[in-house]
Amino acid sequence: MQTTVLAPPTRHPLVAGRRPLVALTLVAASIAAHAQQFSFGGENRFQPGFLVISRSTYDNLSSNVQVGSILPPNCANTTGGCSASTGAPSDGTYPYVWNNDGYDGSFGITSRIFLDQITPGGGFVSTLEVPNSLQRGFARDQMVTSFSSKSELGLHLSTDGKYLTFMGYVAPVNTLDVSNSNTPGVIDPTNPVGQNIYRAVARVDRDGHFRFTETNAYSGNNGRSAILNNSNGHDIFYTAGNAGNGANPQPDGVILGAGAQFIDASKQHEAQQNPGTPTPLGSFSITELGAKADKIGKDDNFRGMTVFNNVLFFTKGSGGNGVNTVYFLDTTGKACPSGVGVPSATATLPTTPLAYNPATLQSSGLPSNMCVLAGFPATPNKSATTLSYPFGLWFADANTLYVADEGDGYTGGTDLYAHAAAQTGAGLQKWVYNAAAKKWTLAYTLQAGLDLGTQYTVPGYPTGSNTATGLPWAPSTDGLRNLTGRVEDDGSVTIWAITSTVSGNGDVGADPNRLVAIRDVLKNTTAAGAAREKFVVLRGAGFAEVLRGVSFTPGTDVDHRF
Repeated sequence: MQTTVLAPPTRHPLVAGRRPLVALTLVAASIAAHAQQFSFGGENRFQPGFLVISRSTYDNLSSNVQVGSILPPNCANTTGGCSASTGAPSDGTYPYVWNNDGYDGSFGITSRIFLDQITPGGGFVSTLEVPNSLQRGFARDQMVTSFSSKSELGLHLSTDGKYLTFMGYVAPVNTLDVSNSNTPGVIDPTNPVGQNIYRAVARVDRDGHFRFTETNAYSGNNGRSAILNNSNGHDIFYTAGNAGNGANPQPDGVILGAGAQFIDASKQHEAQQNPGTPTPLGSFSITELGAKADKIGKDDNFRGMTVFNNVLFFTKGSGGNGVNTVYFLDTTGKACPSGVGVPSATATLPTTPLAYNPATLQSSGLPSNMCVLAGFPATPNKSATTLSYPFGLWFADANTLYVADEGDGYTGGTDLYAHAAAQTGAGLQKWVYNAAAKKWTLAYTLQAGLDLGTQYTVPGYPTGSNTATGLPWAPSTDGLRNLTGRVEDDGSVTIWAITSTVSGNGDVGADPNRLVAIRDVLKNTTAAGAAREKFVVLRGAGFAEVLRGVSFTPGTDVDHRF
């Protein structure tokens, strides 16, 4: 099979006085002009220095849901029970299918995953379909995502940069309510979704070869991202997610399978795997901050994660429990005696799961070995007057941290667009470290060009208002989720990020969203200095399509990307 040779990516430093919008536009035009499309059919399928976007498409079959069907699946066989006797109001036609979310709070449909390789300027290069049940010959090992589950498919490179990792489900395409199902080894009878589905971690190498590792973690909810530690002879995954979709108290397996997980990588095919009890990696409790305990396990509702200087960082940006903030896992046990601190310079990545006492799991939960990163919010959500919604995070260096804030997701009334536009924390936050005070400080939040609260059109998408919600179908950007970045030779930083949305859709996680990029001056610490910086849209999701994660390609030198 013939392979098309790609020209190396071209670098375009930010010229002094040039507006970032112009610079990024020139980058996109120049790189796209040099890159030719090629199929995954030859050597070195992923090209070092390019980007990968995780994308999902919905099959848009009306037969996926029968009007009047009782959901969640098999709910009559659970103590959680069924939503109502009226049945599903909409069939499987996109986007009206997502109005079923108003009837079934666990509603979702599994869909195919695609990994799109693009140039840093957004030019399409190639696409790789993750093995699934719709492929010819029926894939032996397979994975899907839940189409409208907006927090899934975060992408990360392994610690040696050779693999790309992400999470999903071991289920056929077009299966209902998988994202809130139990896992086979951790069954909560109070979960109204009466089916059992393994979660799994996928790893893919530079040549497009996949391996999957199943897990019983995240029963009742979803795994969101994974990082493979394959350095120094290790072969373990660190993962982030949430668990539980039933009543309180939760079963032991749900408590153990929430938040940050430690998963040994498997070399077997999925049919040969037999995952055991979930093995937690870390946990946080607001009791560390002197507050009254929340529902056990719900402080660990983690969304984003990253590794920097041998330390694991996590974010929590949703839920009524815990603290919406940035955390780190303290392997030294000394960095934060009061629940807030900064990592030790001698910290190492964990190589064993978190030890716990089974006898006290229901009364006290897991022991706490995580801390709020000093300077970030440390007030529990239940008592905080304002909340942040952090998602992805990326360190440009030891003193500069970029955090994506997805916005509050408000869809409560006709003011949803005005509300989105008025947010001050949504977008890309730049935090700088104050060594003297030993804490991080918010320098500014980049929003220009995101057009928060501004409606945009998608070809084929309905116009007007959704009769189920009474609000317009048109999506608008509400903030940012997953992101990655690169430090340029000229002292600027390029950030690529995936947008979050609000609209009148029955489930805004199913809105077609966008990939955006921006240039920031690394050393700048004032909003005035960043006044001319502006996001540009590199790509928009199409009809029945969503974008989820962004990363550099496997094989990219993560420390010296160009």
